[in-house]
Amino acid sequence: MTELPLTSLTRVRRGARHQRTDRAALYDVLDGALSGTLAVVRDDRPIVLPVGIARDDDSVLFHGSTGSDFFRRIADGAPVCLTVTHLLGLKYARSLFDSSMRYRCAVVHGTAAAVGAAEKEDALSRLSEHLMPGREADVRPMTAREIAATMVLRLPLDQASVKDNVGSLAEVDGDGEDRTVWAGMLPLRTVAGDPVTAPQTVSGTPVPESVRRAAARIADLGTA
Repeated sequence: MTELPLTSLTRVRRGARHQRTDRAALYDVLDGALSGTLAVVRDDRPIVLPVGIARDDDSVLFHGSTGSDFFRRIADGAPVCLTVTHLLGLKYARSLFDSSMRYRCAVVHGTAAAVGAAEKEDALSRLSEHLMPGREADVRPMTAREIAATMVLRLPLDQASVKDNVGSLAEVDGDGEDRTVWAGMLPLRTVAGDPVTAPQTVSGTPVPESVRRAAARIADLGTA
């Protein structure tokens, strides 16, 4: 597994000591996330949208409507930036200046390409399995019309950076601060609630194992 290259786009300049350059750290951030924020410049203005994601080897998949101008521009070669963040806690220092957040994040720069027709169904299955593991077996197959109406884009992980400040401290010895002021961490995590059945569902239909599996995965990860 190769190291992540340090370039003008990927080198962390503020808090550089928290940068991780091992590709395993990048995969860990992406695999533990269900969504990211995708940015592109459209008509000289930045546009940022949330997207569901799934890593496929050394690339990231995301999807949208073929009728979306946002996604068509990306498919035509507009440069993009994808950010994935796991907010793990709030760091309460003894001053507002030193207070901050505890997080892990990945930033990916590049040009995405539309997945071809021959691979699109498999790519959609990959996305489904990451976002809702096992759900594909519960429902009817996708129709040709549904597949044709969906654009799947693949963003290579050639230019990516990872920042992980989980080891940062709320205080350090000898900082001269008043120790009678409370300092510490407020951990944060994502949890899944109880499944809510749609009202049109036939009474008595059990919640499928795939939904419970998704809830258990989120509980294990603590982040989405």
